[in-house]
Amino acid sequence: MIQRDDLLIGGAWIAPRGDDASDALATPHTLDVVDPATGQVAGRVPIASAEDVDAAVRAAAAAFPSWSQVPMAERAALVERIRAGVEERREELAGLLTLQMGTPITFARQAQLGVALADLDEIVKAGREYAAEESVGGALVLREPAGVVAAITPWNFPLHQIALKVGAALVAGCTVVLKPSELTPLDAYVFAEIVQAAGAPPGVFNLVPGDGPVTGEALVAHPLVDVVTLTGSVRAGARVAELAARTIKKVTLELGGKSAGIVLDDADLASVVPQAVGGCFANAGQICAALTRLLVPEHLLEEVERLAVSAASGWVPGPPSDPATRLGPQASRRQQRVVQDYISAGIAEGARLLVGGTPIEGPGAYVTPTIFSGVRPEMTIAREEIFGPVLSIMSYATEDEAVAIANDSEYGLSGGVWSADPARALAVARRLRTGMVSVNGAGLNVAAPFGGYKRSGVGRECGRYGIEEFLEVKSVVGLPEGMARGVA
Repeated sequence: MIQRDDLLIGGAWIAPRGDDASDALATPHTLDVVDPATGQVAGRVPIASAEDVDAAVRAAAAAFPSWSQVPMAERAALVERIRAGVEERREELAGLLTLQMGTPITFARQAQLGVALADLDEIVKAGREYAAEESVGGALVLREPAGVVAAITPWNFPLHQIALKVGAALVAGCTVVLKPSELTPLDAYVFAEIVQAAGAPPGVFNLVPGDGPVTGEALVAHPLVDVVTLTGSVRAGARVAELAARTIKKVTLELGGKSAGIVLDDADLASVVPQAVGGCFANAGQICAALTRLLVPEHLLEEVERLAVSAASGWVPGPPSDPATRLGPQASRRQQRVVQDYISAGIAEGARLLVGGTPIEGPGAYVTPTIFSGVRPEMTIAREEIFGPVLSIMSYATEDEAVAIANDSEYGLSGGVWSADPARALAVARRLRTGMVSVNGAGLNVAAPFGGYKRSGVGRECGRYGIEEFLEVKSVVGLPEGMARGVA
């Protein structure tokens, strides 16, 4: 079992203080990290108390004045060294992701680690190219570091989200206190070691693992925190926004999704449908931007169903440590129950079950990959985020109806359009009320902004757009013309 006993605060690994810092005998609470493939405890970390959080935030606040004055190019160089450290420990990190959340080891190596490294590459590139000063109407406009950042990351793509938030905040000149998900804290410890080895000054990066009610709430509510960035559920986002509002903090929220992929009538179904099924089932369906509603023309429905059933046969639950496994368990027993309850709701509300649906017994948190057809817009499985390997196929009569169904959601994180005509696909993409649209199955572009409309969140991540979330804008007026143009 992997045991981690300390917190990283002010550049040093220190023992947690527990609930009562005045009591030398106080025993800190701990979190068990459970392997979802076996149900066995695989690791243990401390829960940082409010006292620990206070110490971490104060260390970050003390480090901010000097770190914020380091040139952005030098800050980007630090993040580049962090990227090299992640690459060096790539196999160790992939193994931890598989152990903690059950993502198949091949997916961990290729996708989970691949996207995290790409994140850091784009952040470094954007930092080196970023113009922090400009002249606007005779005023000098400055973009300056916002302050201390509280970063709260999820369990479905843990390292990717740590890289996005911490990398962008450090390049922007902010200092960071990271609280990783309670399900997946072990990779955050390795990341913290990498940050230290890369030469981050004391207090610039701090790690406080823990749960939401104790550690997370203390961090978000702390008066010395200037910015909060969270990726998580709508419920968690609402709570963070509520707490942050009390001290008027900047907030960036990347929340849930119930995204639709629209198949137009000229699309090549033989390639589109397996792609759509794979996009929904990858990472056991635990992808916030997954296209979990597949909208198809009525006259093509039977062909799509046939192809979907065929494609699903290649997604067989298996041990995530096996390189051949494509579908691992859900990240926890709780998530397994949630997904199975949604499947039961789909059946009860009259959706037609094409594949799966049967519960899997045993010690692992597995769910049978499931495809419904005949799904109507008012059904629960068409409206709520399931976060599991469940695809809902819905039919439409006209292109206008397809767009209306896609937009009939409280979410707006992602979307997709498949068509043989890119111009036609773009015309549909322009009509979707969502933060990202993939045309013909294109993957995530980590240089482009990522974030949502409506209840899918506030703000954007990736590349320069992510850096800008951690900057404040200052106007300096009344300068001589040359100085206003940034010329001494």
